[in-house]
Amino acid sequence: MKCYECEKGELKKKNIEYYQYGISLGTFEAEVCSNCNETFFTAESMEKIEKESKKKGLFGLGTKTRIGTSGTALDVKLPKALVDFMNLEKGKEVIIEPIDKKRFQIVL
Repeated sequence: MKCYECEKGELKKKNIEYYQYGISLGTFEAEVCSNCNETFFTAESMEKIEKESKKKGLFGLGTKTRIGTSGTALDVKLPKALVDFMNLEKGKEVIIEPIDKKRFQIVL
């Protein structure tokens, strides 16, 4: 079968390790393109991945929030699940740096 993405390579079944937020959820069946290396997980694999994500408390960590104000500065509220996952606490010093015009990262 041809790759859905590049339409040049052949898809080969492989077992691929899946990471979410830098944490391995295990190895799951997927099809990998011999040309562009794009990976396509089966529906069954995605169900297993979601189950592992929930089991490890990672499901739903990526969530929407709003920018607020604190005096003349802007602030971003962090959901409790994310605070717990990253072991953040009030007063902890972090570095905030832009990745590009639409993204920034916080480095502990």
